[in-house]
Amino acid sequence: MSTELHPSIVALVSLAANIAANHPKQGLCQLDKLKQYGVAQEQIDSVIEIARHIRDEAAQQMDASFDDARRKAHANSMLASIAVGEAGACCTPTPGGKACC
Repeated sequence: MSTELHPSIVALVSLAANIAANHPKQGLCQLDKLKQYGVAQEQIDSVIEIARHIRDEAAQQMDASFDDARRKAHANSMLASIAVGEAGACCTPTPGGKACC
């Protein structure tokens, strides 16, 4: 029993990985290979759809994580500004942390 993957499976995996990773080559060279191997266009389209879905879902989760971290950093910055003001400083920093005096 052979443990090597059929070249068409390798090409499908490579195509999907390129798309999901937003690789600049986009897996375009795999499309010709897949056609040569006789892979149906509907199967190729399914792989492309799945890879794009995974890529887009990952991007949405990364954006949400970034936005959450940004909100927390902003809230911490605002709390630091309040603490400085309560300590009797001559002025409080701007929300961006810049001194005004």
